[in-house]
Amino acid sequence: MDEKDCLILQYLYENANLTKAAERFYMTQPALTYRLRQIEKEFQIVIFSKNGKNMKMTPAGEYLVGYAKRILMDLRSTREYLLNMGNEVQGSLKIGVSSNFGLYNLPSILEYLVNQYPNLHVNVDTGFSTEIVDLLMEGEIDVSIVKGEYNWPDQKYLLSEENICLISKNKLDLHKLPQLPLINRKEPTVLMKYKNLPIRPLDQSIQCWWNEQFDEPPLITMQLDSYETSKEMVKKGLGYAIIPKVFLKDSDDLYCHPLIFKDGQELTRRTWMLYRQSSMQLAAISTFVNYIKEIYKLEHARST
Repeated sequence: MDEKDCLILQYLYENANLTKAAERFYMTQPALTYRLRQIEKEFQIVIFSKNGKNMKMTPAGEYLVGYAKRILMDLRSTREYLLNMGNEVQGSLKIGVSSNFGLYNLPSILEYLVNQYPNLHVNVDTGFSTEIVDLLMEGEIDVSIVKGEYNWPDQKYLLSEENICLISKNKLDLHKLPQLPLINRKEPTVLMKYKNLPIRPLDQSIQCWWNEQFDEPPLITMQLDSYETSKEMVKKGLGYAIIPKVFLKDSDDLYCHPLIFKDGQELTRRTWMLYRQSSMQLAAISTFVNYIKEIYKLEHARST
């Protein structure tokens, strides 16, 4: 089984469609089918089971896909290592970042790196932090920048820490919060399928703060999936919301009160860079990681 076979298996695992796979790899469908039969013959297994027109990968086929992914990762690591044995930063860099970081921070970072290192090819994934951590765990990306606390067993670097704040159009009597309409930002249910959930989700931390302050539950009048949408509702005087301070701008002109526990500890959300120490031998990855560290060291110095 060679590299192309591994790529074919990975593609078919994600898209169980022989016609599309043949087009993707510039093959005829009979040639692709023959290639799959040769793989099955080599490993003495059946890769797909068929029920009419439907195809489903067998457990043995799924196991082989995992093996194929490891081969592709080893091949890539070897190529990157050989490319980066010199001093020139080149090859590919795969990074994954939370959507908010991708919108507000990443463009200027990549602009500098691409201009500085023209032979560096950057691939980017953005999404929910839980999705990005999964990609890192599975070896699909080299470095991730995510919000929240995760059980990541390798290297992590704290980039920033932001307050979680209560916002409203006008100043509120905080003692009356249980009687006031809360515009609640809820975690999308799609995240529940991810195994790498935060150690302590932000929703749970906010609930702990609420339970410490009040005996009554909040009066939730809206359930929204976006902090930005929540903020816009607050601007219209439709209630108050609890959001990370990073979403606030001076021009919003809103009342902002940080959430503080009775012991004086502020409720915050951290942004982390996660990566593997073993990958730092590759110039492309080490250059990116060290550049991010330098940026945030300067930001920390300015804020102190």
